[in-house]
Amino acid sequence: MLKCNKTKFYRTKLKVIIIFVADFFLLSNLKRFFKDTIIYGISAVLPRAINIFLVKLHTSTLEADKYAINTDYYVYAAYFNALLTFGMETAFFRFFSKEKDKGKIVSTSFLSLAFTSCVFLITMLIFNNTIATFFGFKDPLFFKLLVWTITLDTFVVVPFAYLRVCNKPKQFTLYKVLNISIFALLNVFFLWFIPYAEKNGITLPNLVLNYYNSHPKVMHIFVAGTIASIATILMLIPIIFKFKVDFDLKLLKKMLRYSLPIMIGSLAFVTNENLDKLLLGKLLGEKEMGVYAACYKLGVFMTLYIMAFRLGAEPFFFNQAAKKNAKETYATILTWFTILGALFMLIVVVFIDNFAAILLGKPEYFEALQIVPIILLANLFLGIYNNLSVWYKLTDKTKYGMYFSVLGAIITIVFNIIMIPKIGFMASAWATLITYGFMMSISYLIGKKQYAVPYQLKKVGFYILFATILCWFSFIVFRGEIWFSISAIFSYFGAIFLIEKSTIKQFLKR
Repeated sequence: MLKCNKTKFYRTKLKVIIIFVADFFLLSNLKRFFKDTIIYGISAVLPRAINIFLVKLHTSTLEADKYAINTDYYVYAAYFNALLTFGMETAFFRFFSKEKDKGKIVSTSFLSLAFTSCVFLITMLIFNNTIATFFGFKDPLFFKLLVWTITLDTFVVVPFAYLRVCNKPKQFTLYKVLNISIFALLNVFFLWFIPYAEKNGITLPNLVLNYYNSHPKVMHIFVAGTIASIATILMLIPIIFKFKVDFDLKLLKKMLRYSLPIMIGSLAFVTNENLDKLLLGKLLGEKEMGVYAACYKLGVFMTLYIMAFRLGAEPFFFNQAAKKNAKETYATILTWFTILGALFMLIVVVFIDNFAAILLGKPEYFEALQIVPIILLANLFLGIYNNLSVWYKLTDKTKYGMYFSVLGAIITIVFNIIMIPKIGFMASAWATLITYGFMMSISYLIGKKQYAVPYQLKKVGFYILFATILCWFSFIVFRGEIWFSISAIFSYFGAIFLIEKSTIKQFLKR
């Protein structure tokens, strides 16, 4: 009897130790994940934050129709970027985590992107005028700057991915911050300082003044982007020279089978994100498109959060895949992603007029502010979808990501074409919400059969619904009432504390 009791005692003790160890590693993994995410977040948030504040400079300097030209430029940049990288970044992470010869992965990825980028550059420059006209560029020089910028940016995809996979977030962040700093300073120089100097009699070199006065203001933004890209590739040359020349055609074919569906999905995603702006320009005019695009920028706060999270999450997800508690970790991450994402949405909506006054330069841009709450919720759905996408990336079924994005693109195109003539730019906002809501839902439904993760759906649904209700009351009923804005935020924090109290305490103890 005594022996039996001792056996039970030791079994109980063993279970406690196993649970403690599992819990410790889960929390340690999460802490490391959040630490990396914060560092990567700087590289994502700071550049985008600077870009947000540049919106004020751009909208103050450019009329709405000229701001539309700037929007067109970066829409096409997004399409070309998705095409030229052809999903190789994600394939790089996947194969780097499972192949033994890491050097061959790096070399094959870099050389393949370098080759296709050079072919793209030469082809586009030879037929520059014809292609620029086809895409609707009013000045072929704009298109030439776009081609150079995209080519240079593609060259640094693998070096940046290499820094991430080697767990060098500080170095990664430094180069990203320097890139946006150069871009921002040149924007300030061209769009603010030169006009200020001319107005106040400050002497500038004739070369600078002749250049400035002989080109439209919007072109200076594009030139700044090209110079920043040149500086970035120069900074990354020491890393590039570390890559050995070890190209493997068989390996490339395997990587392409994995990456090409991602490329198609990326092109579809760019369509979901940007086609609305092109269609608005065609169907309503460049002024309406410029107003919509400027207010859409206020939704970038959620985009910043998603990007920071993704930069830390993508390598982390692959590294955790072989661990026993991986699925529980993924579920916990999604819950906290939603909690924080819904909080960001709430903060932007309750203080939307303040953000608009700070970030939008002219009152003519304020008329599209009603799209912002919808865009924020849509981007929250997109972030959840990105978290859910772990199942098809880990099971090498990236074709599903392609299917979801293509279906989303079809919804975007059809809804915009039908509804823009009827309800104007609000159609584009609703199309974005419907598209990302659909992609999120279908990814979850199919994913739970392919790679079941115990997501806490009730919690996730509650936080989204509660934050959305608070946003609705703030925007529709109590617009501009500071007492309600503060009360709404405290109410949300209170809900987090009541529901997650034990988790928070446990996390802080570690």
